[in-house]
Amino acid sequence: MSGLVNALLIIAVVAVVVVRQCSARRISDDRRWWILPGILLVMSLREPGLMDVHHEALSVVVLGAELTVGLVTGAGWGWTARLWREPDGSLWSKGTKATVFVWTGGLVLRAALYGAAALMGIHQGSAALMTALAVTLLVRSGVLMRRARQMRPAYGGAADVMPSRQAWKDCV
Repeated sequence: MSGLVNALLIIAVVAVVVVRQCSARRISDDRRWWILPGILLVMSLREPGLMDVHHEALSVVVLGAELTVGLVTGAGWGWTARLWREPDGSLWSKGTKATVFVWTGGLVLRAALYGAAALMGIHQGSAALMTALAVTLLVRSGVLMRRARQMRPAYGGAADVMPSRQAWKDCV
């Protein structure tokens, strides 16, 4: 893929993720939570230019730092999201102010890494950015799924409703 197509794909994925994160979203117990990050990862690894052939060692260090930032950002993003259960037992998630700070910090660190790499003459293609984004989304989704599985189920069905306490007037 061309660099323009990769850039548009990255922008589209970030837009979808940010919109979804800023609004309350139902979390399903679906085992397909890793598909979007997996597709991004496969697409990025297929791209040439993941490493700068003229600066291989430094390119590996910068990519490793970017992946580390992606791991930390994804974990922070997943842990700062608010999770709750509705009375019907459905699980919901929404980003908090802390989530915005984690997301912003990750972007600032990535921009700093990109700038440092450019100053050292290391060329980073869109494949490196797409790989880091895929890792961020994969870790975030994994953390959310882990947190979701640890939450106790809510009582919500008609058969599960606990009997209410008798009204005080019924006891008199």
